[in-house]
Amino acid sequence: MTNFLNRALVRAARRTRAAAHLARDVSAVVMIEVAFCVPILALIGFGGIEYANLLLTGTRVNQIGLSAADNAARIAFGSNLSQPSVREVDINEVFAGVEEQAKGMNFKTNGRVILSSIERNPDGGQWIHWQRCYGDLPIASAYGPQGTGATGTSFAGVGVDAASGTAIMLVEVTYDYKSLVWGKWFQTKRMRETAAFLIREGRNLQGENNSGIFNPAPAATPSLCA
Repeated sequence: MTNFLNRALVRAARRTRAAAHLARDVSAVVMIEVAFCVPILALIGFGGIEYANLLLTGTRVNQIGLSAADNAARIAFGSNLSQPSVREVDINEVFAGVEEQAKGMNFKTNGRVILSSIERNPDGGQWIHWQRCYGDLPIASAYGPQGTGATGTSFAGVGVDAASGTAIMLVEVTYDYKSLVWGKWFQTKRMRETAAFLIREGRNLQGENNSGIFNPAPAATPSLCA
């Protein structure tokens, strides 16, 4: 009986010493801390990447709008013997510049550029003489379709009025931003930018059949807003 008690006490002492040794052992603490921290750090890191990409894309969308409006305002096809005019091919070249500037964004599928010519109608009001679009995103102009405000003065315009004999090139850019990292958990963010430039010099605003645009041979395919 005494031997049995002694062995039991020895085993208990050994367990106590093992427990005390384990309690003092901190060799795996760093690994445990890393295991807890890595997911949090990864979440923060990916969040920073996503936020930076979102800001960069927003800047690019803004620059696309400004460049397109500026390029449209500079269209001046013609000679010294006639007023400059706008052709369908010139508008298509503006949109080609949009596609070049939006490389890597899949803009044709996820975006739309709406180019409108804001002019003064015969009644002294503002109107959208013509309108052209690029991109497959089914978005309409926030100011109305081509022909809005053709008569009367009810159309409020775009904040800046076009004077008689001149025009404002208004560009509306819409782009659906797809999440770079968290696409499965976050909804698409729709970005919108608007830019407007006054045309650089006088133009023949009548166009063919009062359309505002010419399309001489070889005719170009108009970028109509479907």
